Amino acid sequence: MNSALPKAAHKIANTPILTHLLRAAEAAFDRIVIVVGPGMEVLAPLTAGHEVVVQHDRLGTAHAALQAEHKFGNGQVAILYADNPLLSTATLQELAARLALGDAGLVLLGNTPPDARRYGRLVTDGDYVTRIVEYEDASEAERAIAFCNSGGLMANALDMRCWLRAVKPFNKKGEYYLTDTVEIARAEGKRVAAIEAPFEECLGINSRAELAVAEGVVQNRLRQEAMAQGVAMLAPETVFLSADTILAPDVTIGPYVVFGPGVCVAAGVEIKAFSHLEGCTLREGAVIGPYARLRPGADIGVAAHIGNFVEIKETKIGFGAKINHLSYIGDAEVGAHTNIGAGTITCNYDGTMKHKTKIGERVFVGSDVALVAPVTIGDNALLAAGSVITEDVEANAMAIARGRQVNKPGRGSTK
Repeated sequence: MNSALPKAAHKIANTPILTHLLRAAEAAFDRIVIVVGPGMEVLAPLTAGHEVVVQHDRLGTAHAALQAEHKFGNGQVAILYADNPLLSTATLQELAARLALGDAGLVLLGNTPPDARRYGRLVTDGDYVTRIVEYEDASEAERAIAFCNSGGLMANALDMRCWLRAVKPFNKKGEYYLTDTVEIARAEGKRVAAIEAPFEECLGINSRAELAVAEGVVQNRLRQEAMAQGVAMLAPETVFLSADTILAPDVTIGPYVVFGPGVCVAAGVEIKAFSHLEGCTLREGAVIGPYARLRPGADIGVAAHIGNFVEIKETKIGFGAKINHLSYIGDAEVGAHTNIGAGTITCNYDGTMKHKTKIGERVFVGSDVALVAPVTIGDNALLAAGSVITEDVEANAMAIARGRQVNKPGRGSTK
């Protein structure tokens, strides 16, 4: 990946690779043990709630799994790769169900890719796998096999322990390969079966380019799920969602809208083109954009309007309030039916601390007003255009805070 981050910490749809796989596994299995390499403290928040063991010496995939063998218990054990993050819960459940049939001691995950060139082939005899052969080592007949190894596998715990211990580093890299368990199992007279998972679920990530391919797969999946639940997208291929984006039915999303993490959108909201949202809540019937930016802590009220080139941060916007043009509102509260004119800003940061601006209901804020926090504006107040408001304004008052205009006759000539 050419990165200081462990591969498992890179993100798809704003969610770490490891988290995608954990979510699927948590719904399929009752216990999860995660094997990490040394110096991967950055993964600690991602593995919280699960058991973790460290592979101090990186000696291959079978060696990595063997580090956790004391935690296998007496049930069934599935071994999965963190860089295959798109496996679904249904596929993992199918893997377990196939093992539970009892006719095979080891079950593999397989897939049929559109281009099988770089994948290891699953050589079969009837319903069972006889061996895994890498492309470089395959004969022409074996290269013609379309069914490929996906990496994951499952067996009973006792068998898995024995097979992992029996793996030897008889290869050019001197590593202990998990795939060698197939030959060892068959040598013990155990049958090896495989289930076929959808190719897109089996995508491996070993480079930035493959990460981008996986991003495309997940984005398409999220878009299709959203539209199936009643969300309208005018140009779906241009909308980018996060894995945790919540969209209610009858939401309309224009082209080139980007959802960062932590966005919840209620029914009837319209998000117009080129808007960017992150960590915010949009309530029923709100209209956003185009070209709006909603930052973390933005809470947009029912039927509120946030217009073009408006940025909202850590602010609660009341029912039916309107901020339609070229404004920044941060660390604030805006009451119901208040109208904020173009160019308005809340001066919320003094270089050391953030301060709050409170604007009441039915307030009219003229264009190009600066509200220097902390400041409170009462209900039904009117703030004159171009004012710099540094003091509280009581309800029903008009505030003017600007220099008096002076005209100098004849002084405007440029000749």
